[in-house]
Amino acid sequence: MKNYLSLILIGLLFMSSCADSEKAKEGQNPFFSEYDTPFGVPPFDLIKAEHFLPAFEKGMEESKNNVEAILSSTEEPTFENVFEALDRSGELLGKVSSVFFGLASANTSPELQAIQMEISPKLAAHGDEISLDPRLYEKLKAVYDNRESFNLTDEQMFLLENQYMGLVRNGAGLSDEDKTKLKELNQEISVIRVKLSNNVLAETNNYKLEISKEEDLAGLPESVIDQAAATAKESGLEGEFVFTTQKPSMIPFLQYSENRELRAKLYSAYLNRANNDNDFDNKELLAKLFELRAEKAELLGYKTHSHLVLEPRMAKEPANVYEFIDRVWEKALPVAKSERDQMQEIIDREGGNFKLASSDWWYYAEKLRKEKYDLDDSELRPYFELNNVMNGAFTVANKLYGITFTEIKDIPLPHPDAVAYEVKESDGSHTGVLYLDFYPRASKKQGAWCGSYRSHKVLDGKEITPVTTMVMNFTSPTKDLPSLLSLDEVSTLFHEFGHALDNLFSEETYNTSYIAWDFVELPSQIMEHWVTEPEVLKMYAHHYESGEPIPDELIEKIKNSSYFNQGFNTVEYMAACYLDMAYSTITAGTDIDVAQFEEDVFKRIGKIPEIESRYRSTYFLHIVGGYDSGYYSYSWAGILDNDAFDAYTERGIFDQETAKSFRENILAKNGTKDALEMYISFRGREPKIDPYLRNLGLL
Repeated sequence: MKNYLSLILIGLLFMSSCADSEKAKEGQNPFFSEYDTPFGVPPFDLIKAEHFLPAFEKGMEESKNNVEAILSSTEEPTFENVFEALDRSGELLGKVSSVFFGLASANTSPELQAIQMEISPKLAAHGDEISLDPRLYEKLKAVYDNRESFNLTDEQMFLLENQYMGLVRNGAGLSDEDKTKLKELNQEISVIRVKLSNNVLAETNNYKLEISKEEDLAGLPESVIDQAAATAKESGLEGEFVFTTQKPSMIPFLQYSENRELRAKLYSAYLNRANNDNDFDNKELLAKLFELRAEKAELLGYKTHSHLVLEPRMAKEPANVYEFIDRVWEKALPVAKSERDQMQEIIDREGGNFKLASSDWWYYAEKLRKEKYDLDDSELRPYFELNNVMNGAFTVANKLYGITFTEIKDIPLPHPDAVAYEVKESDGSHTGVLYLDFYPRASKKQGAWCGSYRSHKVLDGKEITPVTTMVMNFTSPTKDLPSLLSLDEVSTLFHEFGHALDNLFSEETYNTSYIAWDFVELPSQIMEHWVTEPEVLKMYAHHYESGEPIPDELIEKIKNSSYFNQGFNTVEYMAACYLDMAYSTITAGTDIDVAQFEEDVFKRIGKIPEIESRYRSTYFLHIVGGYDSGYYSYSWAGILDNDAFDAYTERGIFDQETAKSFRENILAKNGTKDALEMYISFRGREPKIDPYLRNLGLL
């Protein structure tokens, strides 16, 4: 995703410049000169852990000196000598940050974790030293007040206005005493965030459900058993079977294992990560984080943390978020209860003497899907071989935008598992580089995301093209089987590919951009709509052994089951949205017990015990940084993507005029123009909510 301007001020820029490979081989730090690599990508093969701290320190020093030159200048403040000069002031810091934080998420190590603990408060302090300097506020205010006289482009005006207002929101107008307090809060928050993330990674890696008896594998498909055997072998337990709380391992076990006790054991381990009263317990850290955020918001003049972060977003204030999620919750909860009751009927019919539990949901949902639609996940997976699916996404992009993807063999990779592609326009001109990193490993965070090692910009009249990366945690191939995805994983791949296209098609001029966080999922979620279109399924869904395309009867089953389990999906997601908003609307001075607070939130909204929140507090890393008071954004963007996809279906799902308009008005402009204005430019009107509710089966 693209970056906020504030990332420039705190040193977390995702810019790219680079280091000379030959000099690096001679012992110099690769970050200290230009990269001598294909397309100027980072020389991952030369970068070592010991290079980061010196590069961070030098980058902060250079950034500080560059900013000091701007702030001490006696020239009359202009857009060029203030905004544009600031935009270029952190080149080295952005260079090292983009690589470090990319690797810290996708390929961390004890060395990188130690560096992250050391550098995070330093970066926070560095950013505050710049953003809270009263001279910066004075310079920017002078440019802002005279903005109409500078003949600025629409992009320049948008960025300047957001930079100035962002500076005010970040404390530029505080007294010296309050600025000192704000700096302390920011540094403390930065350290807690790192600890929380590291604890979840440790807990995820530490747990293994070890199975040695074959009878405990009853019900599991052969492909799932093979993967568990491979995981056991990697863990030094050859001859046994290991399941983990990584979703590609856990979900198939919950779907198919006939051993109810083991299903509950594995799911409980997942739910209680970082909630085990040990060295990795996150409860006290979270309570402290939410206390600090509330205190910071009050210091900045806002009622709550949510009021602070929502101000520049489409939702604007917490009341609007609650109004939205309440409306969806009221529609979804009765549907979820109906799904629960249908599963309970199966249990009773089979003679089960128990009530459906949350750990039973996936198992009986599969039975219900089979019963209602004669469809189960294992029937679909053979048609969703990973390489075929990725090529299907490439084909969709080609048919929409004319772009092509060519694998690059001789190029540095962020991890040996990764692959790289050159992206070209229809005329053969270079668009950017795309990295793909598919499989789980101990050094990688859970989930899926799209990041950037270099964003699009124009430097001295020269276009700098993007380098983006898609990181997933899909089922790994085994000796006998390729990586076969679930339908949900296929949607995840298309989702992250949408983010990648957003990065690749950017026409930003500067390093600075401002994306409304509740708009950011539109480019990704709209791509999910192509996944199950019959025409598209025929392109990529080919049986991994026979090569035969997916049969029409399976496509029909997918279509008929499109509303299946949507009550569950929506309720577990919305429960997490409520949890996020509750933590984000705590007022300063409120002491909380995380476990009790979470229980109270779920009781208040009427969550049924058979469905757990998609994220429990102690591993809800979205709200630790990035999606705090913003997890609702996926659903908010659902209004946009469903309404936007209707524009395609009205003219054809591969209508190139519609695609051209979407690219030019949204993907190219994202971060440089008001979100609602971009959408109206594309659609000709504001979005409607009915397509979203209809496609969830809630109307």
